Amino acid sequence: MLFAALALGLVLAAGAQAAEVSKSLSPAKFSRAPDLSVRDSKGEVRRLDAYRGQAVVLNFWATWCEPCLAEMPSLEDLERRLSGKPFKVLAVNFAESEERVKAFLENYGIKLEVLYDKDMGAARRWSARILPASFVIDPQGRVRYSVLGEADWTAPGIVTAIEKLLP
Repeated sequence: MLFAALALGLVLAAGAQAAEVSKSLSPAKFSRAPDLSVRDSKGEVRRLDAYRGQAVVLNFWATWCEPCLAEMPSLEDLERRLSGKPFKVLAVNFAESEERVKAFLENYGIKLEVLYDKDMGAARRWSARILPASFVIDPQGRVRYSVLGEADWTAPGIVTAIEKLLP
């Protein structure tokens, strides 16, 4: 009896974990995008308004965050899938050194555009208290969806929702 209860618990936990990863987009809690002013690897300041006319997935992440690492390949796949369309993934690193991030990107072969939130100001403005935290912004600059925690960015429902935002 105890074994059956433990087995059921493991099955339920595995199901909950699978459901967590295949999370869908939630309506965003704010419509107007908070300020995003962070530096890229060349030291240039990047602002969200520079991406007007494109749908953007803004993803806050860190190299020490296992769910962040797990979802990175699907973010890259999404960007490849929407290549040639007005779409961009911006991976905003959460307060780590550029050296550490560059080494991580090289080690895992990740090619996403990475921005650096060294003082965590952008994460605070975006209420990114859990990593990964992602926000889908439409071409007009409105935050349409958010995802807290790991997501499969190639899931049909997510891809379709983002494609509907594209002009």
